[in-house]
Amino acid sequence: MAIAVTGSIATDHLMQFPGRFADSLVVDQLDKIALSFLVEDLEVRRGGCAANIAFGLGSLGQRPVLVGAVGEDFVDYRSWLERHGVDCSGVHVSLTQHTARFICTTDSTMAQIASFYAGAMSEARSIELAPIAARRGGLELVVVSPNDPAAMLRHTEECRSRGYPFAADPSQQLAWADGEFIRSTIDGAAYLFSNGYEAALTEQKTGWSAAQILGRVGTRVITHGADGVLLHRTGQPDIDVPAVAGVTPVDPTGVGDGFRAGFIAAVSAGLEPRRAAEVGCALAASVVETTGPQEYVVSRAAFLTRVGSAYGSDSADAVAGRLRFRRP
Repeated sequence: MAIAVTGSIATDHLMQFPGRFADSLVVDQLDKIALSFLVEDLEVRRGGCAANIAFGLGSLGQRPVLVGAVGEDFVDYRSWLERHGVDCSGVHVSLTQHTARFICTTDSTMAQIASFYAGAMSEARSIELAPIAARRGGLELVVVSPNDPAAMLRHTEECRSRGYPFAADPSQQLAWADGEFIRSTIDGAAYLFSNGYEAALTEQKTGWSAAQILGRVGTRVITHGADGVLLHRTGQPDIDVPAVAGVTPVDPTGVGDGFRAGFIAAVSAGLEPRRAAEVGCALAASVVETTGPQEYVVSRAAFLTRVGSAYGSDSADAVAGRLRFRRP
């Protein structure tokens, strides 16, 4: 059985601005904003939420199947992902549109201004999960990450109708989505991922309280950046896991995707929720230390050392006994 990761597949154009965006904003003139920032560099990297999560899963020894839509310019990217353990047989190739583009500028405070061109992603709504499940002998979990909205609804509905457990990760799509869309994409999820702001936005837009949301999902996972992560489960104590300390941030792009990959890989390997959150935080630390969401390298020795230093030898021993790393 496989973990299927549905969602965006994109090329990231990442730029660094040495100042602060806030210094150029005039509050009472925001309706007339016209700004240009002189950036120091440009990095063109592989990205997209689904591809980032799948890459992280592959780095931790999983063989996830990536499900999304791309353009014919995906050839080199496909080779990269397959070399890192990702099954790309679930990727649809558009004959008319380019692979999606994410264009992002990050300032000295890690604030970001970004634009996203969907391109071929709009064709993801044509992908059915059942043939993918048949090829892989079933689906252990389907991750429904930010994607073409119609595709997110289709994948979620198919998971419910066919009984595939799914993880809801609407994150970047919450800003525009209405309550009906959000309710439809999270109801019945085994896991609901969000950061603190997105968690509050979910409650506001759905009209559901935190308790009501928790009653509709298995585990609610809320990340809080440098403050770590909280796991909420009905009828059980919350689990509070701190972030890895002493990390020097370089680029926040894809950090949340890294956490999700680590958490899901650990759950799939049979680790209990606290350990899964620790693995997620450790992988997120690797992502934020590099420019680009797939430029980090995970080796067994270095990763276990990081987990042990952050969370203790018992945690490192548990991870060592369960996860299969691609590098020694």
